[in-house]
Amino acid sequence: MTSLLWLNGELVPASEARIDPTDRGLLLGDGLFETMRVAASCVPLLERHLDRLTAGCMTLLLPPPDRIMLRRAVDDLLTASGLVDGSMRLTVTRGCGPRGLRPPVQVQPTLMLTCASATKGMPGPVRLGVSRYVRDGNSPLSRVKSLNYLPMVMARMEAVAAGYDDALLLDAQGNVAEASAANILLMLEGRLVTPPVEDGALPGTSRARLLEAGLCVEQSVPFARIREVKVGWLVSALSQQPIASVETHELGEDAEQERALRAFLFGAVVS
Repeated sequence: MTSLLWLNGELVPASEARIDPTDRGLLLGDGLFETMRVAASCVPLLERHLDRLTAGCMTLLLPPPDRIMLRRAVDDLLTASGLVDGSMRLTVTRGCGPRGLRPPVQVQPTLMLTCASATKGMPGPVRLGVSRYVRDGNSPLSRVKSLNYLPMVMARMEAVAAGYDDALLLDAQGNVAEASAANILLMLEGRLVTPPVEDGALPGTSRARLLEAGLCVEQSVPFARIREVKVGWLVSALSQQPIASVETHELGEDAEQERALRAFLFGAVVS
């Protein structure tokens, strides 16, 4: 993270930023976040992220932040930090409240925007291990980027402890859902598919763009069919990673498809 952040309307040094100890985001995970790519000193898909944030706020019965203010915050932080390439994270909580679960009648959300420089090098292939945690595609909360991220944290930690790079989460019926922090693309029956949100996939921004462009289709993928998959990728707003293996099943490579996906998602063909 850079040394500056934007908090509730002000640019402040990160070392001086303070969150109230009664903030419901801290105490209860009551809030949302968006992770956005920064390229050439701008956020190229800002409106798409703000659309998803607004939809998530509606799901949580949380007043959506003012878009004009958020756009200005993004511009101000980019200018002040001098960030050229990297990422931004926008966090929105329900703000402070009394002890207990019930929020105050008058909600004053906490808004925080942070940014970080891009990491060097391209992310390498990932080895996935199946997690004991499952995704519930029937829950409205499975479709928002909630601050309640502990199942994904535990899934990633346990996968790494078992010798994998990341976790593959299934739904209760045994269908592939997603990885701990990315959507999944799989080549199955000669076409590129991604699990539907009904199977527990988060409606990611990169996933949505690929579907809209006709570069992949939604299809349930029972884990029992994973050995039919020859190639696959994890995709998020920030990265695209080839899948090297799922448990003991080794996947291959498709350099042409990988370059096409990367060019579409991130605007540059990587040789």
